[in-house]
Amino acid sequence: MTSDGQKELTSSPPEEKSDLEAGTNGVTVEQREYNNNNNNNNRDHEEDEDEEEYEDDPFDIANTKNAPVESLKRWRQAALVLNASRRFRYTLDLKKDDEREQRRRMIRAHAQVVRAAMLFKLAGERDIGVLGPSISLPRATGDFGIGVEQLTAMTRDNNSTALEQYGGVKGLEAMISTNLETGVPGEEGDIAKRRDTFGSNTYPTKKGKSFLSFLWESWQDLTLIILIIAAIVSLVLGIKTEGLQEGWYDGGSIVFAVLLVILVTAISDYRQSLQFQNLNEEKRNIQLEVIRGGRREKISIYDIVVGDVVPLKIGDQVPADGLFVSGHALSIDESSMTGESKIVHKDKKSPFLLAGCKVADGFGIMLVTSVGINTEWGLLMASISEDTGEETPLQVRLNGVATFIGIVGLTVAIAVLAVLLLRYFTGHTKNAEGVVEFVRGKTSISEAIDGVIEIFTIAVTIVVVAVPEGLPLAVTLTLAYSMRKMMADKALVRRLSACETMGSATTICSDKTGTLTLNQMTVVDAYAGKKKLSPPGDTSQMTAEHSTLVIEGVAVNTTGSVFVPKNGGEAEVSGSPTEKAILSWGVQLGMKFETVRSEAITLHVSPFNSEKKRGGVALQLANSDVHIHWKGAAEMVLASCTQFLDIDGSVKSIEDEKAYFRGVIDDMAAKSLRCVALAYKPYNRNDVPNTNEEALAEWVLPEDNLILIAIVGIKDPCRPGVDEAVRLCAAAGVKVRMVTGDNIQTARAIATECGILAPGVDTSEPTVIEGKTFRALSEQEREEVAKKITVMGRSSPNDKLLLVQALRKAGEVVAVTGDGTNDAPALHEADIGLSMGISGTEVAKESSDIIILDDNFASVVKVVRWGRSVYANIQKFIQFQLTVNVAALIINVVAAVSSGSIPLNAVQLLWVNLIMDTLGALALATEPPTNQLMRRAPVGRREPLVTNIMWRNLIVQALYQVTVLLLFNFGGSSFSLLQEGNLEHQNKLKNTLIFNAFVICQIFNEFNARKPEEFNVFKGVTQNKLFMGIIAVTVVLQIVIIEFLGKFTSTVKLNWQLWLLSIAIGLFSWPLAIAGKFIPVPKTPLSKMLKKSFQRCRFSRSHNA
Repeated sequence: MTSDGQKELTSSPPEEKSDLEAGTNGVTVEQREYNNNNNNNNRDHEEDEDEEEYEDDPFDIANTKNAPVESLKRWRQAALVLNASRRFRYTLDLKKDDEREQRRRMIRAHAQVVRAAMLFKLAGERDIGVLGPSISLPRATGDFGIGVEQLTAMTRDNNSTALEQYGGVKGLEAMISTNLETGVPGEEGDIAKRRDTFGSNTYPTKKGKSFLSFLWESWQDLTLIILIIAAIVSLVLGIKTEGLQEGWYDGGSIVFAVLLVILVTAISDYRQSLQFQNLNEEKRNIQLEVIRGGRREKISIYDIVVGDVVPLKIGDQVPADGLFVSGHALSIDESSMTGESKIVHKDKKSPFLLAGCKVADGFGIMLVTSVGINTEWGLLMASISEDTGEETPLQVRLNGVATFIGIVGLTVAIAVLAVLLLRYFTGHTKNAEGVVEFVRGKTSISEAIDGVIEIFTIAVTIVVVAVPEGLPLAVTLTLAYSMRKMMADKALVRRLSACETMGSATTICSDKTGTLTLNQMTVVDAYAGKKKLSPPGDTSQMTAEHSTLVIEGVAVNTTGSVFVPKNGGEAEVSGSPTEKAILSWGVQLGMKFETVRSEAITLHVSPFNSEKKRGGVALQLANSDVHIHWKGAAEMVLASCTQFLDIDGSVKSIEDEKAYFRGVIDDMAAKSLRCVALAYKPYNRNDVPNTNEEALAEWVLPEDNLILIAIVGIKDPCRPGVDEAVRLCAAAGVKVRMVTGDNIQTARAIATECGILAPGVDTSEPTVIEGKTFRALSEQEREEVAKKITVMGRSSPNDKLLLVQALRKAGEVVAVTGDGTNDAPALHEADIGLSMGISGTEVAKESSDIIILDDNFASVVKVVRWGRSVYANIQKFIQFQLTVNVAALIINVVAAVSSGSIPLNAVQLLWVNLIMDTLGALALATEPPTNQLMRRAPVGRREPLVTNIMWRNLIVQALYQVTVLLLFNFGGSSFSLLQEGNLEHQNKLKNTLIFNAFVICQIFNEFNARKPEEFNVFKGVTQNKLFMGIIAVTVVLQIVIIEFLGKFTSTVKLNWQLWLLSIAIGLFSWPLAIAGKFIPVPKTPLSKMLKKSFQRCRFSRSHNA
């Protein structure tokens, strides 16, 4: 398996890449075509260099979804890290992930061995005729006739002998006081009693890390440890030379500053951790249907109790251990438990169902016998419940940026250390009073050590400021914030990387039903024979025989149900939206659901198939007649019909009337109606296979020579606001494509209604295409056609997968919605898989990256906004942090090299680091998304993180800060406001002014960083209360530091004139930022221009050689 990013590099030749990716290589599509035609070797070589550059760059992982372990290891090894435990906290823990998989395999193997041994033992007992005595009789527990240990052992060991001895499923029904038809009563007291006796459907999870562990991790930073050691030595020497009262300040202030950094970092990280814990809990909280008191209701998987009766359908997760009660063609995928991709058929002979497995096909009813830790799944989850994390592409790239900046900072720090030591030991370093600090033969060893430690502390502090350890973690912070807010916008993020990848999405392939429409279906048109029923629920317009057949087909050929309360209230209909619409129509026709079903014996069921678009059932009536009923897509069912039942009750040939019925279907489709046909076939009882279950299970229901009995048109109105959401996507450069199973006319009408197809636009192929047409194309043709497709009708899940693959090969970043089990491959293949929270199956949800909780397309668009916001917020933080880095480094380096002392000391730099790393990230990474984000084109996944606009803003601000503050550093003595007191006081006053002005510059520049491209940097600032709070806290703390903590920070109090001067220096950065935005920048990214120049130089040298 290869990562998505590597797929794009290795499987697609350069000329097939999208404009987006071509842009990242600095080469347009037109240039590529010209170069290919003219065989320009120089350009070809340049493209090869780009390919090599991406392949060689360990930090270039375009998509971490399904990325190979080797590439994940590469970037970790390449990163410059000061605190590994903190830096890699929210990345995939490769070691733990491997250990978890080994533990999972071990538990699976152990369970299989126990089960195999039990089966072997039972087989031996059968052979020697000693069956029974080894099974203990059921022991009553409280109000129940069997204990939890016996139930657990029976299911865990698949012990059919024990089941027989307990009287089978019917015997257990009585023992655990339930009803196989109506379930448990559902009263609170009964549920609580069951929970107390048999346990709850939860398992112990490992507690999240405590605050103390976050404190310990924050302490692991190598530079902070070095600073603490240096500070302790300085403390000891200070106390020794100056006494306790004065000597502890220098060392003690550094210790205090380091502890403050550790504390604030730990608090920030701990808060993020709590947010992720809550989100992980939401991911595990599956909602499912149970039958309680005869009524179907949705509950949390955690609320399942022993005795519950649970309906299962394709894509569901088996919520607990239990027994098969009834069903048809129920097939279970047990790979999550056994590790083998093997589909197991379940029936009364093989009734044991294991928690955690998925329903692969068919449907059924199960009786819950064991829950929570008493299930194999519970034991497995309890042992591996710890989350091993996951990295995102942006996180990886930021590690690359942090590594580059860190190397530069480390180099500068080593250079500063060397220069300062050289100046110190050669007698060029003077103290504040102008006295040489080191004189050979005169300066004591303790004074020399103290001087060296001070120099060493400065160098280490430069590393602390220069290496942006918090930069990659800013992604986690903004993702944690975004994920929490997205929950309010009805989107649950399962995979962190999807959150940011959504910001790069160039196309959304959306389902129609429930996503673009309300999923509130009602039958509005109905035809019985050639007669249109008006209203559609009026049976008086049909013969009794005709209405009986229609009601029979509706009641028996369904996976839904109708519950009529005993008090005679309104019937409650459950099932899929289509099933509910047809069942509600049946109720209008006078259908007595339970009566009709009880009067017929179901012989065989052919579940609805998304390929054939229909489902069927064979049933035996009370008079032994056999009817086979089919229901499905109208044109599909119509194609299998040779006759139709007319309104007068006569059966007529359909050959001459097919054009009429096709016209009926087309008219319904033109009105945006989903067309469903009902047909049946009388069948000879003698032709039905033997009534034993195995023979019936193999029977393929006849689906030819059917008799059409009705066609219904189901209305599913468009969601309010969906057209606006589609327009928003178009403005944002994101193309919306509709992929639906409905026929082409219905798809075209809905797409026009939703704004996906503009009125009057050409709707011929390939703009509007059928799934089978697209499927029939060659791979190359599909790639060419895919980008032109806007609507795909009558599509199967496989067609959706082919479309996603073709679009991705064409360079698109694809988001796809899906709700069915068969959508899982497309959801997995897409860059971002979006499953539906209401209509989606558990299989679809597990294959997806984000769950849309309200199934609403508008929520998908909100996810795009949040995805772009993540990227934009990180860029804001990078611009802010790099400005601080560059300014602080240049000021200290220039001052150190030229004068041997630095204006910003260790404690001051640690405070700047706190503002920049933690508080800055909190302020800028939590900016809410703006409408402006949806007016830009999608950000390419290989677009440089630092854009030319950011470089311009950064250079303008950094140059200004460096120039002004160095002027004060070297010319401060001539400034009248700084000429008070002795020379030492003047020096301290100058350094305090530089420190104060520098910090205030960062506060004002924090506003500039909010809007890198806009003139009005205050727009929406009051909406971000956290930003305003952090600015206020920073200002207050800065005043406290200057006015009250001078001993700790080596500063002196400033008078009001110097405070005004500091504010004026900071304030000037606002008009300067506006002026700077008038400076034009080239479109080609600076990093790319430099790389191109270097590559050309390298190529020309090798060419000349």
